[in-house]
Amino acid sequence: MAIRNIVKEGDPVLRGKCREVTEITSRIITLLDDMRETLHAADGCGLAAPQVGIKRRIAVVEVDEGDLIELINPVIIAKDGHQRELEGCLSLPGKWGYTERPMTVTVKACDRNGQEFTVTGSGLKARALCHEIDHLDGVLFTDVAVKMVDPSDIEG
Repeated sequence: MAIRNIVKEGDPVLRGKCREVTEITSRIITLLDDMRETLHAADGCGLAAPQVGIKRRIAVVEVDEGDLIELINPVIIAKDGHQRELEGCLSLPGKWGYTERPMTVTVKACDRNGQEFTVTGSGLKARALCHEIDHLDGVLFTDVAVKMVDPSDIEG
């Protein structure tokens, strides 16, 4: 496993639509392992493959410590409710903004063994799932933010 460099805003890889994974190879497994390690080192709650320079439909989300969700070819299949909350991004350090996201989402994806599964998340987990899946389509949270916020206005 290795900690990979996180791509920053301005790199064109963040704006492209990612390709589907058609075969789970040892390179995909290594990428998943590296993404987990990179996410933990960056102290984030989600990371998408384009954020480490790879244009594949892969993301990892870990809102609750020890509950890492690996998503290969994720698709949102259900949405419910509404939330307007503050978001940031590991690829856009120092930028914060309010986004409107569903309160609850259900995502269908495959795991590292090629098995299809669904995961439902509410609150922060729903936001993280939406945020990372947006990355796979070249969408940054700043594109969907309803209001950007000066970092000095955020209470820590």
